[in-house]
Amino acid sequence: MPLRSRIFLKQFTLATAASLAMFPLSFGQDSKPAAAEAKPVIAADTVAQTANTAATAPFVARGSRGGAHSPAPIPANLDPASAAAEEAAKNGPVSWPAVVSAATTTPPTPFDSTKHLEWAQTPSMGWNSWDCYGAGVWQDDVMANADYMEKNLKSHGWNIITIDIQWYEPLAHTDQYREGAWLMTDANGRLHPAPNRFPLTKDTGSFKPIAEILHAKGLKFGLHLMRGIPRQAVDRDNVAILGTPYHAQDIADKQNVCPWNHDMYGVDMSKPGAQEYYDSVFKQLASWDLDFVKVDDLSGHNAEIEAVRKAIDHCGRPIVFSISPGGRSNDEVAANANLWRISNDFWDRWDALYNQFGNCNAGTPFRGPGHWPDADMIPVANIRTWNNNDHWTKFTQEEQYTLMTLWSIARSPLILGANLPQNDSFTLSLLTNDEIIAVNQHSTNNKQLFNRNNQIVWMADAPDSSDKYVALFNVSPPPTGRGRGRRGAGSGTASGADTAASGTSATLPASTEPATISVTFNEIGLKGSVTVRDLWAHQDLGRMTDSISATVKSHGAVLYRLSPAQ
Repeated sequence: MPLRSRIFLKQFTLATAASLAMFPLSFGQDSKPAAAEAKPVIAADTVAQTANTAATAPFVARGSRGGAHSPAPIPANLDPASAAAEEAAKNGPVSWPAVVSAATTTPPTPFDSTKHLEWAQTPSMGWNSWDCYGAGVWQDDVMANADYMEKNLKSHGWNIITIDIQWYEPLAHTDQYREGAWLMTDANGRLHPAPNRFPLTKDTGSFKPIAEILHAKGLKFGLHLMRGIPRQAVDRDNVAILGTPYHAQDIADKQNVCPWNHDMYGVDMSKPGAQEYYDSVFKQLASWDLDFVKVDDLSGHNAEIEAVRKAIDHCGRPIVFSISPGGRSNDEVAANANLWRISNDFWDRWDALYNQFGNCNAGTPFRGPGHWPDADMIPVANIRTWNNNDHWTKFTQEEQYTLMTLWSIARSPLILGANLPQNDSFTLSLLTNDEIIAVNQHSTNNKQLFNRNNQIVWMADAPDSSDKYVALFNVSPPPTGRGRGRRGAGSGTASGADTAASGTSATLPASTEPATISVTFNEIGLKGSVTVRDLWAHQDLGRMTDSISATVKSHGAVLYRLSPAQ
């Protein structure tokens, strides 16, 4: 598969570049300005001239912003639209036309602090752009994956399309962030899509046209956000907080910043105007007809978790709230989020998958309708599309069965990371097994039954029956070491939140051979005889009495439905 550079391969016309006159941006300096000063709206003909110049002149690094952050070098030979967007980015914020939708015109309903639980009664199922495109997804990539989902996956329950980090950065690409990147922001410090990457947004600075296309397909629209307020909105522009007498410098917490992406400052929720800032962000997102939001860098920042919850509840639109990462499952995240990541970024490594057994088990007390521990995106098939030599999952087929079985029996949200149009037949079979998906969407009382001798068993109840689901995992050999990392393709498992497969008592030698795993009916609350169905094989296995046994391949899994014999 050819290397996909989002900067050099996207060719737009000079006329498109000139249309970016509507989109000046703001950029932060690390030194505080002497006084807050309103930035003038830049005239269209002035920015059109900038676009024409940008299309022909090479770009070079602009030197230091001061402090710890410096602009990344700007590649030469940018396509005209990208060059124009990047050049416009340094000229200050601007106002776009207002976007009106039902979310902004419908009177708010009386506040109900538990209403959000109704918005995610079952685990979310969808797609996210990060694993396959990093920060560099473009509109045509999103639409290609949406088309595939509509045709191949929607009938099986998959329905969310989420654009991940830095959709507001004109030159974002791969999984690395450019230090000091110029971002698309408005006069109130809110982020807007980069029009070179999302051309349907260029006239209004709004994702609403893309949301309308997804909704017409029967899909839902999701976006990623970083915690906080853009540094450039604070340091350079000191923007006004919408509807208040306060400014960005009044609410920013410059000591409370994300360690792995430097686009934002934290927001000090003890300051007047802080909640109003988050309110303004989510009212804008509601006006774009957003259905799902993944807010990053929130782990441990309880005041901002609560601020996002309040902002969503008062925005006039039911937006499912995902925390990434959420840290260890706890009452705080379960009360505020519909789903929360139980580890840092999960990639296609056996050590990462092994760790998720413990993380999923730790989330059991907090799992329920409206609040789901999230084992993270599913990195199968074509991922890391920017990397010619490493663009297919490293998981074996057995490990992929293990992943989908664990995510299903633990009722994790199912969010795909693959570049869907490149799916092979095996991947499609993993994602369209309705018997497996039913376990994820409808089972109850899900729990780990035991973890011993490199064998793990989970069980759950089937709805409206006395049937049981039983998942048998052969995790031998376990990993010899566990890598750690945050963001970045395949950099390892999470820090902090990661938990080894809990309850391990590996008294038997590790082996790569198949293992026989047995469970007595007493352990799972059954008596007598049961009929057994293999959900992955879609096959009835006949009757078993008193216990169930299966031979499971190394790093593999089986998932059975047990029905008391009549």
